[in-house]
Amino acid sequence: MSVAQSMETKLTEALKPVRLVIEDDSARHAGHAGHPGAGHKGGESHFNLDIVSAAFAGQSRVARQRIVYQILADELAGPVHALSLKTATPEEAGL
Repeated sequence: MSVAQSMETKLTEALKPVRLVIEDDSARHAGHAGHPGAGHKGGESHFNLDIVSAAFAGQSRVARQRIVYQILADELAGPVHALSLKTATPEEAGL
């Protein structure tokens, strides 16, 4: 299973998002740690996540990030070098 697939599975199970977009941004980081050319097999080291979930209701931006970091702790301890997050409730996203 790819890193992106693993993240998708974990986030879907934990947050039941109404929107989840996972963008592998590794190619834009040539020469940085985690890039395929820097010794990390297959890339999948830099990601942009857009998550819309009712689970974020009443949570601050920092609390939302902590929730996501906790869910993806294994990926962040291993192959994922950088993670950019956009988090919102369905109401905030206009859904």
